[in-house]
Amino acid sequence: MKELSLNILDVAKNSVKACATQIHINLEETENRLVLTITDNGCGMSREQVANVTDPFFTTRTTRNVGMGIPLLKLAAEQTGGSFEITSSDSPDDHGTQLSAWFYTDHIDFTPLGDIISTLTALIGGSPDIDWFFTHSAPGGTVELSTPELREVLGDVPLDNYEVLKWIEEYLREGYNSIHNQ
Repeated sequence: MKELSLNILDVAKNSVKACATQIHINLEETENRLVLTITDNGCGMSREQVANVTDPFFTTRTTRNVGMGIPLLKLAAEQTGGSFEITSSDSPDDHGTQLSAWFYTDHIDFTPLGDIISTLTALIGGSPDIDWFFTHSAPGGTVELSTPELREVLGDVPLDNYEVLKWIEEYLREGYNSIHNQ
């Protein structure tokens, strides 16, 4: 994938398919490093699935016999000298998945973050009943968004309302502008 935001979209959509009700997307950026962590409370994966999830020819999909999203994310991290880790539990009492990828942003093979604002608005608009938590910490500041907080303010107005999605987009854009103008 040409942008990390597309990898984030792919992984988060997997969380949605796993019936997650809460999905946390965290980006922690330092001078030359980016750490992406996505955590959900979905149904989780078995040990066999976790062991094979980075194999492009292993997939739980029935429509095709390859799954490239996670293997490509792992490759993107490792080609910068970074690393990738995934943990998951499918226990009835403790279920969910956490994926972390570390990237060195000064490496020639670093894949740019891309359009994270469009990715987030698409995820929220496509799954408005999920509790989305987003944080991007960078040297210039932090951008945060919590859909449970938005719901408190909005009351009965749904998150997939056009005006709400445009407001979310503008709110994130202003946050990123303040980080990059520091």
